[in-house]
This record gives sequence, C-alpha cells and structure tokens, in this order.
Amino acid sequence: MISLARSMRVRCRLELEYPDKKLAELVYKSVKVDDDGFISSSLKENVLVAEMEAESPSSLLHTLDDYLSCISVAEKVNNVRSKR
Repeated sequence: MISLARSMRVRCRLELEYPDKKLAELVYKSVKVDDDGFISSSLKENVLVAEMEAESPSSLLHTLDDYLSCISVAEKVNNVRSKR
C-alpha cells in the first residue's frame, strides 16, 4: 500500500518584479548560489522567477521563508550600494 503523504509534492512559483533589469540581475546573482537543488531560479528581463518543490506544505514553507530572507538581504545590500 502506498501512503498518499509520501507521494505528495507541493510546488511554488514565485515571481518578483523589480523596477529595472539591473537591480533584478543583482538580486538574482546574489541568491542564485543558494539554489542547492531545492530552488530553481531564473531571470526574465526585470523579473526574478523562483520555482521550488517539497514533500510537504511545511517543508515548502520553510524553503520559501529561507529564500525570501535571502532575497530581503540581497535587496537591502543593493539598495545601500545604489545610494553611495
């Protein structure tokens, strides 16, 4: 007998739109190194696209929370850089 809980996969697609392609690329390059097989990210013009998959909603939420924290740091660093 196959357990439904074990065969379930939860997916999320996140699209973050930035004011311009340059800022999107800076953030993308900052977080791309953390993909680690859990996240697949790409850049389409000024939109950073991240797709992730997990075995449970709670695992996906944890991955999404970590990823958004990295995005937040990358955005803050790049905002400071652009004000100099």
